[in-house]
Amino acid sequence: MKDLEGKTAFITGGASGIGLGIAKACAKYGMRTVIADVRQASLDEAAAYFKDKKTPVQLIKLDVTDREAYARAADEAEKVFGKIHVLVNNAGVGAGGPVEKLTFKDWDYSVGVNLGGVINGVVTILPRILKHGEGGHIVSTSSTNGIAANGVGVPYCTTKFAVAGMMEAMATELQNKGVGVSVLIAGPNWTNLGKTSFENRPESLRNEGETWPPKPPAGAAPRPQRTEEQMRRAFIDPAETGERVVRGIRRNDLFIHTHQEFRKGYEARHNAIIRAIPQEPWNEARWEIMKTFGTVIYNDIYDKQQPVGPPDWE
Repeated sequence: MKDLEGKTAFITGGASGIGLGIAKACAKYGMRTVIADVRQASLDEAAAYFKDKKTPVQLIKLDVTDREAYARAADEAEKVFGKIHVLVNNAGVGAGGPVEKLTFKDWDYSVGVNLGGVINGVVTILPRILKHGEGGHIVSTSSTNGIAANGVGVPYCTTKFAVAGMMEAMATELQNKGVGVSVLIAGPNWTNLGKTSFENRPESLRNEGETWPPKPPAGAAPRPQRTEEQMRRAFIDPAETGERVVRGIRRNDLFIHTHQEFRKGYEARHNAIIRAIPQEPWNEARWEIMKTFGTVIYNDIYDKQQPVGPPDWE
């Protein structure tokens, strides 16, 4: 997928935030974009941008948890642009709160969108990419919290870990089938994820008395207040993330990062994993049996990840 011009990208959650940043970058490099989003108002705003840029775009209102609607959206995309080459599973929601107070509704909402939406995208669109045989790529948005978990938002971390693992497994299986796979490990982007996660939550999955912004738990210490200027120094523009995604697709990178500031956290987690390996003699016989089971002890997809330098775009 080094040559993206004229190819079609199908992007979920594509009408704002990271999804819109990716859509803009895809259009910049000559791609035809299908923007699928559950919010009509956001779709209308995105439509104005692409109309002004005079780039080919199809906007589709889609709830990624609705499998029948997803199939119809894919049919519409193919009717308009012929073939889908790139799938970007970006639609996602945030969820937080003390884990002991989370409800089944909290879990169902997070799992349904963040993981179920990715599964629905792969099941619906991957066979279409394989069928046309022109090659393709799948990108799914995980998070820094999908690589090294923190103590906030357990459902969010859970689903983002699942997405990261899913993409690594798919990259292994698809590496000789002409379809590249990437996991976007997104750090803080300047988006409205919290607000839209609340607004888009179905009534059937809302807890009684929920508000936006959420009320702090009783007795909780006040959270430090940060100015918008401080936030913008840490939160990057989704347009930059979009450029990084396009570069990752072209290079067939397994991992696409947005921030280098999380390096120490990743190193601490992975070093802990290595330290926890039993310190006992290597068992060659056990190793030979494991290989026959297909156990992934070593996977060369990790060797194919190239070093990534600073942004090289305008």
